[in-house]
Amino acid sequence: MNQISRFVIWICSRFNREQIEMIVKELSTVLKNRSGLPSKPKNAFKEQHPNYRDFYVDKTPPFTDNVKKKPRI
Repeated sequence: MNQISRFVIWICSRFNREQIEMIVKELSTVLKNRSGLPSKPKNAFKEQHPNYRDFYVDKTPPFTDNVKKKPRI
């Protein structure tokens, strides 16, 4: 069973006939006026935190000299 079939079964189990007819009517309206919709939904989290997980590595290593290890006791 594909995802669309499962979605249809879920809708039928949750809503009555009148509610399903209203859902279909609204979906039809949205699809007719699709040109006004944004092509991709906005990601509110990315807008609020634009630098989240933007990591950059320095070009030069932090240590240029060899570090002497202390002997363990």
